[in-house]
Amino acid sequence: MSWKRLARSLSALPVVGLTTWGALALWFQLAPALALAIGGAWTLLGLAVALVLARAPGWRHERRLLLAGALAALAMLGWWQSLAPSHARPWADDVARLLESTVDGDRLELRNVRAFEWRTEADYTPRWETRRYDLSRLESADLILSYWMGPHIAHTLVSFGFSDGQRLVFSLEIRKERDETFSALGGFFRKFEQVIVASDERDLIRTRSNVRGEQVYLYRLRATPAQLRSVLLDYLGRAERLRRQPEFYNTLTSNCTTILFELARRIDPALPLDYRLLASGHFAEYAYDQGALTSSLPYTVLRDRGHINARAIASDADAHDFSQAIRAGVPGIAAPAGSTVSDQLLKINRP
Repeated sequence: MSWKRLARSLSALPVVGLTTWGALALWFQLAPALALAIGGAWTLLGLAVALVLARAPGWRHERRLLLAGALAALAMLGWWQSLAPSHARPWADDVARLLESTVDGDRLELRNVRAFEWRTEADYTPRWETRRYDLSRLESADLILSYWMGPHIAHTLVSFGFSDGQRLVFSLEIRKERDETFSALGGFFRKFEQVIVASDERDLIRTRSNVRGEQVYLYRLRATPAQLRSVLLDYLGRAERLRRQPEFYNTLTSNCTTILFELARRIDPALPLDYRLLASGHFAEYAYDQGALTSSLPYTVLRDRGHINARAIASDADAHDFSQAIRAGVPGIAAPAGSTVSDQLLKINRP
């Protein structure tokens, strides 16, 4: 192959890339029949332009075809820029409301805290509550990873603990519409808005471990009271920003793990970028390497003892307090005075 022909072939690659991107964008944004019709025409035109660039320069209709391709590309980009996030959609019940907060000194009031009672993913009792917290009692934070798609991808949550026994979990999620399901690929194409959910632990955590059957791990974070307060208030600030102005979810740049990294970097700007920010199933190991987990034990021990599923399921059977049960035996977490957690629960997952 001559250098000239190679250069022509390479010049077609951006066209193929744009064609593929546009076809996927149409598929995730339009109704299936319309996406097939418009996407099919777009794909045929794009491939024809790429073929002419790579194989048939000087073809007598080349200019017309290239002009048609350029106009189609401009139309595609204009349409893409016109897509805007919205709060006015038929939302699924579990993301129907947006978190609201009021902070007055150490007094925190949250409205629309989710406290659903989940029996199955389709059978649940909706409950939204107003809860009040004393920020001067904020004493701990736990990192929770819930594995829903193999060992490399996990949903990341943070649970804050207060000395009066209250717990508050934050999770950045897609704001899905009724009958809509998550698609990691769709998350690249403005398919979903994002929402920050504040919740009771029996909602956000138990539904993953006990209802969905995801594998859930809990780790105690190392943080000062000032750092805990800063991260919690930053979550609230992000939630308020989303309440005022909706934003699209992005699988790569705006997800449940990147938000935690962004908030942590405000405390420590030197935190390095790492592939484990994308392979979120390894995020706890990244946190361990940065000294963010409270234990000198090997990471594998923290992981083994932090696996909560058996304890979570057992707590349903014997009516133990869920939050105490899932923390039984987790390194860095002492059993509270008067704890009712049994010796059997403490032994679960212990090597």
